[in-house]
Amino acid sequence: MTVEGAELRSALRAHAAGVAVLTAAGADGPVGVTVTSFTSVSAAPALVSVTLADTSTTWARLQDCERFGIQLLGAHQADLALRFARPGTDRFAPPTAWRPGPYGVPLLDDCLTWLVCSRYRQLRLGDHHLLVGAVEQVRQGAPGDSLVHLHGDLRPVSAPTPART
Repeated sequence: MTVEGAELRSALRAHAAGVAVLTAAGADGPVGVTVTSFTSVSAAPALVSVTLADTSTTWARLQDCERFGIQLLGAHQADLALRFARPGTDRFAPPTAWRPGPYGVPLLDDCLTWLVCSRYRQLRLGDHHLLVGAVEQVRQGAPGDSLVHLHGDLRPVSAPTPART
């Protein structure tokens, strides 16, 4: 037996999660959504993952896409994160600045990092879908502070000293 979803969400509010936007070229145009479930899975081969709720209308529009993009957002992009989290809006309409990237994958302007991925694996887990992508291309933008989700809010995070890896 597991805990209730509300209890788990409440407990995990204290866990800072990086903010990214998942994008793809859907059959009816560009599709994208803000995610905090993005993570690196493997370096060899280069794999990343993201999860989306089964109820997500974005999942319904991108579940068959062969390629997708992950944009790691900077601290200055909180408005963009909120726009891509809001259901029922045209997320790619102005003021969103974007361009088609490799394979037609929509890429948002001014991000810290862009990844273009091909579908590697997909698995339904509970009420979510795990999407694993093989990273085919990486582009780094200008250095900047990161954006995280913590205690229900979007917050900037700066790194004044280099982290050890």
